Amino acid sequence: MEQKNNLAQILKNGIEIKSSGTTGPQKKIFQSPRKLKYANEISRECQKISSKSKIYTVCKMEHAGGLLAQTLPGYEVGAEILIEKFNAYNFCKKVKKFTHTHITPNHAKAISLTKSFKNLDLKNLWITCGSEPVEWKLIIDYVKKGCNFMVNWGMTEIGPCAINTTFNDIKTVMKYKKRALTGTLMGNKTYCETKIVNNTLRVKGNISVFGDKWFDTKDIVKLNKNKEYYFQGRSQ
Repeated sequence: MEQKNNLAQILKNGIEIKSSGTTGPQKKIFQSPRKLKYANEISRECQKISSKSKIYTVCKMEHAGGLLAQTLPGYEVGAEILIEKFNAYNFCKKVKKFTHTHITPNHAKAISLTKSFKNLDLKNLWITCGSEPVEWKLIIDYVKKGCNFMVNWGMTEIGPCAINTTFNDIKTVMKYKKRALTGTLMGNKTYCETKIVNNTLRVKGNISVFGDKWFDTKDIVKLNKNKEYYFQGRSQ
């Protein structure tokens, strides 16, 4: 009950959370109730989260991925939520009871190294993977298991679901891979305004803590002719 009360307070008052630290020094960033409202709507839209969803949260709640990707959007509409510390073996045992989960690439790699992964059936499961660059091998390994696998890009300042692509068959994965640029896929569906200035991605919109002000992500990004975004690294 205390946990649910905390989520209710976050929706009402907003929350200050730390950036993950994967793209630079950690900093505290305030998520206003208005920003959370729009971000929750987008998260539900692009991940097909509803009141009937069952969400398995294994990312840290102190960061955007754990709190904002699925947990808060699901809570707002009454979805069932289980929050646990990540353990690869427990994940394999429990995940089939759920409809949605969000994992990092490191989580995905750890899960793939368990004995259970070989026979793990992920049909009807929605897996969102982000927070760090997602390699093609991971995408292929998980899509082969039958899940909907969403490669997602976002930052504590914007999103968490800002740019993404969802794969549900290997044929589509290989089509994207064949025309891929160097770097790692961020996605082709955008839920914010974007522009590339001096090779770095800038974003703005309702899901940004800066609203209509352009935010320089410092991510070096390239677009291919199909308007698919590829992460190249971080600017100095």
